[in-house]
Amino acid sequence: MTTDPAASVPPTGSALLDLDAAVQADGIDAGVAAHYGNPNAEQRRLLAGEAIVDLSHRGVLSVSGPDRLTWLNSMSSQELRGLTPGQSTETLLLDPTGHLEYAIALIDDGVESWLLIEAAELPGLQAWLDRMRFTLRVQIVDHTLAYATIGTMAADPAAVALRPAAPNGVPLVWHDPWAEVAPGGWQYAAGTAHPGADWHWTEVLIDRSALPALRDAIAAGPVTAAGLLALEALRIAAWRPRGALDADERTIPHELDWLRTAVHLTKGCYRGQETVAKVHNLGHPPRRLVLLHLDGSDAVLPVHGDEVQGDRFVANSDPERRTVGTITSSAIHYELGPIALAVVKRTVPGTVTLHVLSQGLSITASQEVIVPESAGSVAEIPRLPRLGVRAPRG
Repeated sequence: MTTDPAASVPPTGSALLDLDAAVQADGIDAGVAAHYGNPNAEQRRLLAGEAIVDLSHRGVLSVSGPDRLTWLNSMSSQELRGLTPGQSTETLLLDPTGHLEYAIALIDDGVESWLLIEAAELPGLQAWLDRMRFTLRVQIVDHTLAYATIGTMAADPAAVALRPAAPNGVPLVWHDPWAEVAPGGWQYAAGTAHPGADWHWTEVLIDRSALPALRDAIAAGPVTAAGLLALEALRIAAWRPRGALDADERTIPHELDWLRTAVHLTKGCYRGQETVAKVHNLGHPPRRLVLLHLDGSDAVLPVHGDEVQGDRFVANSDPERRTVGTITSSAIHYELGPIALAVVKRTVPGTVTLHVLSQGLSITASQEVIVPESAGSVAEIPRLPRLGVRAPRG
């Protein structure tokens, strides 16, 4: 038996919005706080493990039954059959051509697999899973009205007044695997130092009825609350993709370096697996994720969807500026200043200065390469050069 998808929408406005100085977020994050008055200080407290982030607007599904792990494994990109109770992972559901449809944080408690997802995606995912059950022994239930998601970087949830729900005896605490390459994964980002190594993110499911008590604990201190602006700034700096913002209908996992934690390259077949294997072994992703350090002199922060341009240099001609990608996420980081994630054409050189068009201005941006031009093609195949955005010859 499944819940009516309409029931997946959590109550409008979290109890934590009652805290002093809380300012509600908008768009896909409406219903929780964007900040509580000082996003930069909130970033520091979050990194120190002293703060929580209200994610109670997110959706929660569970899949129970003896066939749940083999069933989910057969459809998604991660190896799930060997999950032990309490183990965290993430997996992707792709379409038949390998494009991203759903990004899922998953924890299994030995009885149920818990799927943490964006609220707007829950009805579609639930309906699709229902259609794929056939005669298998699985049951899909929407728990969004029963459980709320709270994020933190504290090593112990109890240290920030969180009591994880444990309906089957195992605390529902999801540890983000982004800190290292998962077994069976592959990292395209070059170099030994990766900012994700310091990304110790945890999401805890609590009883939704406990939100007022959590609000009161924060109001009394010493636990504090950080808003989504703080979380997004730290996420972007860690190069951590968020499907709802950094992906579109054309995204394949390679473009966001998501083979790092969400794809197992040697598991059996699943929907979209042929594209994943072909691009990784024989081809290149058409686009690549990049971190942009933005010129903040005009005090304008680009937003999702803003156009990214680069200069095309042709001999004996002036540079021609052309569109090479779009901004996917942006934030003000407490140390790095204005930063953004952008998806650009793979062939754009990593040394080229880019320009972001936002609010009628052209904002200069330097690149920090996440997915390199050489990504994919483990067996490199020589290709003919093509005209495009190129670095100037000095």
